Amino acid sequence: MEAKAQARFVRVTPQKARRVVDLIRGKQASEAVAVLKFAPQAASEPIRKVVESAIANARVKADRASERFDEGDLVVSAAFVDEGPTLKRFRPRAQGRATRILKRTSHITVVLADKQTVKEGAR
Repeated sequence: MEAKAQARFVRVTPQKARRVVDLIRGKQASEAVAVLKFAPQAASEPIRKVVESAIANARVKADRASERFDEGDLVVSAAFVDEGPTLKRFRPRAQGRATRILKRTSHITVVLADKQTVKEGAR
């Protein structure tokens, strides 16, 4: 069983978010939440929320299919950050000039799968 969660238009630069996502890829879902809870980066909070949402999605999916659900069996099988639209702003500078400030956004995606599904996919 696979469960997916996305957060779109998050006001974190994709480069900084990818550093945090690399910490959790391949880990158990509960371990990933614990790592993100204590990570000092600002991007760890929205990524933690996406992982928790994916866990909740897996729980709902298991209930609908009348399957057994164990949070300990879930593994972060895929996690990636795509670039969202960039907000363009201007800052005043010396001698009447203005410079462009780029406020970047991210689309964060996390896919959780059972340990069995991950092992079968590796074969």
